[in-house]
Amino acid sequence: MPNSRKLSLEAESILLPMQSPNQEESKAPSLPLPTRIAFIGNYLPRQCGIATFTTDLCTAIAAEFRNAQIFAIPVNDPETVYDYPERVRLELAQEDEASYERAAEFLNFNGNDLVCLQHEYGIFGGPAGSHILLLLRKLKMPLVATLHTVLREPDSWQRAVLDEIAHLSDRLIVMSELAASLLRDVYNVPAAKIDLIPHGVPDLPFTDPNYFKDSFGTQGKSVLLTFGLLSPNKGIENVIRALPKILEQHNDVVYIVSGATHPHVRRSEGERYRESLEALASELGVSSKVIFNNRFVSSEELIEHVGAADIYITPYRHEAQIVSGTLAIALGAGKAIISTPYWHAKEILADKRGMIVPFDDPESIADATIQLLDNDAERHSMRKRAYLYSRGTTWEKTALAYMESFQHARVDRMLRPRPAFQDLLTEKASDRLPRLNTSHLANLTDDTGMLQHAIFSLPNYHEGYTTDDNARALIVTTLAENSPLSSSREHAKLSHRYLAFLWLAFNQENGRFRNFLDYNRKWLEKVGSEDSHGRALWALGTVLGNSQDAGLRGAAGRLFEAAAPAALTFTSPRAWAFSILGMQAYLDWFPGDRSIQGARNALANRLLSIYERTRSDNWRWFEKSLSYSNSRLPQALLIAGWNSGNEQMMQAGCDSLQWLVAEQHRGDDAVFVPIGSRGFFVAGEEKARFDQQPVEACATISACALAYRLTKDQSWLEEAQCAFRWFLGENDLHVPLYDAITGGCKDGLHPDRANENQGAESTLSFLMALLDMQGIQSETTEYLSQEMSVSI
Repeated sequence: MPNSRKLSLEAESILLPMQSPNQEESKAPSLPLPTRIAFIGNYLPRQCGIATFTTDLCTAIAAEFRNAQIFAIPVNDPETVYDYPERVRLELAQEDEASYERAAEFLNFNGNDLVCLQHEYGIFGGPAGSHILLLLRKLKMPLVATLHTVLREPDSWQRAVLDEIAHLSDRLIVMSELAASLLRDVYNVPAAKIDLIPHGVPDLPFTDPNYFKDSFGTQGKSVLLTFGLLSPNKGIENVIRALPKILEQHNDVVYIVSGATHPHVRRSEGERYRESLEALASELGVSSKVIFNNRFVSSEELIEHVGAADIYITPYRHEAQIVSGTLAIALGAGKAIISTPYWHAKEILADKRGMIVPFDDPESIADATIQLLDNDAERHSMRKRAYLYSRGTTWEKTALAYMESFQHARVDRMLRPRPAFQDLLTEKASDRLPRLNTSHLANLTDDTGMLQHAIFSLPNYHEGYTTDDNARALIVTTLAENSPLSSSREHAKLSHRYLAFLWLAFNQENGRFRNFLDYNRKWLEKVGSEDSHGRALWALGTVLGNSQDAGLRGAAGRLFEAAAPAALTFTSPRAWAFSILGMQAYLDWFPGDRSIQGARNALANRLLSIYERTRSDNWRWFEKSLSYSNSRLPQALLIAGWNSGNEQMMQAGCDSLQWLVAEQHRGDDAVFVPIGSRGFFVAGEEKARFDQQPVEACATISACALAYRLTKDQSWLEEAQCAFRWFLGENDLHVPLYDAITGGCKDGLHPDRANENQGAESTLSFLMALLDMQGIQSETTEYLSQEMSVSI
């Protein structure tokens, strides 16, 4: 059976380039680290082992990775309130199902990179803590679950809960080899999904116990210690029963029982268990030798308590304890340890790092204690073995190992994306075209023009405007004027505003458009990008070729005339393509303009030339990389070749587009996967899968729609439909990008969730794609109607 990965500083690690995260001059990581991490579990000052563990883990990760934003979501018992620290951002009510669902919404809209669940059956509401599944099913981001309990013989509810947590999690962290083997053998979890990270321990010095004894009035005495929350399964009564025999040999022994009664026990039984221990000590005549420290001990105090112990004892009564935080801390402090053979103890106390005694056997506890107190050399050797073994499990190293697991989960999600469970259940509307809704388009438009970005669906004034987006908006509103389902009056009004912006953007002195305008109407450059100029020409040509507004067409024509000559000086292939699209739209209205014909042909020949120089059998493209708006290049060749009668251009356009759409599929599936903007696709290298952008789907739809119109080849229509369904939820994450309520489109797909901002580029890309699809649908219906008339 394969072993799970054991993560530690000594192991080969994908974190190696980042082992000094606190150094100012450390190099940027080659793989993405999560920076916003939410921990779900309990948190101090709630009194329980999970709360202590989660608090220590968060503190350690925050100390090692200062750029990380760490926050916690603890669970509150019914009718309890805790004075949590600032790191706690949201609280779960244990039995309130709605609070779990609201927490999932909170995590999703706050843009968290990863969630780490601290799982223990008893802390969450519902049968076997099943309420936590309500939260996990809705999460969009990677999930890493730390399993504090893994049962060999779970009941049906326990099995169902852990099975689903394992399915929903990207990685599972356990703290012992036995837990890993149970996950593999009992729960059928693949070994590759399991990370073994031992329980973290404070980085304590190896000290003489006498250094701390004066704090407890135990100078000159031999101290036995058990600490942690008290409950009947701890077996402390067996140590008290062992004391008379121990005291016969070592009368200086004191037994310290440090810790409050577990809150759950106290709620149901009060202090009955502690009182029974006190009564037992009195009955056996050892009350003066037992010190009950009846309170929850802080981390700082715990160091002193453990430090003062000569022997640490965990007399637990049941085998099925997969991890003990108190045992791990005692090991890390270099204590001589006596323990019953519960699972965790058998594993970490092997190789003479401690002594194992039978369950419920005071006689054996007494014999082991006497043996260690009689033999200083044996006791100190055991201490040293324990201390050295624990050096790889200090909280500093545990933090690094956890971050490695988090990084692994994030990279896996990028390479093998999967939808959130809830999104799989959401009905997709991918079999029909939505109605044209330009509400969000108007929402992003003010008296100046269209704002480029949004915060969710709210206009982001801080980022200002661009010529790029106002040109796209002008294309959309101009084409929407002719849509039978649109408000032509409203769209004409918007068209005037966007065209006025292009006039404002044009610099008469150099014949070029500026691109970026801040919200205070100050241009941030003298000359914009070639691509923005090309898009502006495309928009102006679209007005001239499609608008019924004579005044709008006149203003567009004047500006087109002034801006067109600059296109021949451009070096960007995409700027050539955008300019060609604009010039051809212009020529649809003024087909006899020989100057624009010549400019269109010159730019198209440049595209054809670089395609023929660069293409190969395995790389049928214009450049040695695929980046953004890729389909616009073959689209420009197709439209120029068709209108100039150039078969070579037509063939190059079809070949390159066919190759591109094949590269934009998920294996053999009919699912559109555009080239990701996080690295793009360089020849001979890995193709970037994310972030997937709406502008790529829009460009593919436009190019395939054109190819279908020109060739009547049904496969192009199918490709356009496939790319359009990407907007509606047929994508890697099964998440709709189009928001039918606002009329906006989300800004793309990350590896784990959609970018919820509905900016100008994404919204305009969807609207442009929808107009293309409505046009195809209308033309196809008309064509079929004509065919039927002829046949009749």
